[in-house]
Amino acid sequence: MSAFHNYPSKLLEQAVREFASLPGIGNKTALRLVLHLLKQDEEDVENFGNAMIELKKNIHHCKICQNISDTERCQICSNPNRAREQVCVVENIRDVMAIEGTNQYTGLYHVLGGIISPIDGVGPGDLTIDQLEQRIKQGGTDEVILALSTTMEGDTTNFYIYKRLQSYPIRITTLARGVSIGDELEYADEITLGRSILDRTPFEVSFSGRKQDPS
Repeated sequence: MSAFHNYPSKLLEQAVREFASLPGIGNKTALRLVLHLLKQDEEDVENFGNAMIELKKNIHHCKICQNISDTERCQICSNPNRAREQVCVVENIRDVMAIEGTNQYTGLYHVLGGIISPIDGVGPGDLTIDQLEQRIKQGGTDEVILALSTTMEGDTTNFYIYKRLQSYPIRITTLARGVSIGDELEYADEITLGRSILDRTPFEVSFSGRKQDPS
């Protein structure tokens, strides 16, 4: 039997369906959100709807780092004060926000758009790894920091990227293991994440026990 069978209005049912299609939103939560919107002034609801439309129409992915931006280049890539020789590789925009919140990193980023996960049908070609390698080929990068979640999928992606980039004259480092195994970066507290960035180690140390020359 449909979960929407007892709604008194088709319009209400449709709105609940749309909210319930969002990740982490069940039917009950969706109903609460829709009923909340119904209580708001018409102007407030229009502002909400217009914000979503503008977001979809006008949001960009930075042509350099793939971060979300209002313009072709995001604020971080456009900032001349950032350490342009460092590139921190992350899974998504939430990880950029988490690392920025530590105030311990002043370099650039590269957003992969996910991690390698065969069980979910996500392979290297579905991510922005080719674009990352192209950035390294262009020169100007001294260090690539692998800052993916400490999960099996994250470690697999780290190792794949390492193999792709190991022939270039750069340092490849990873976060110190202050973030617990299996944790997502966005859920780590700022102090722990900040310390993991400052205490980052050569990738080979964390993965295979072989020390990479940090010079």
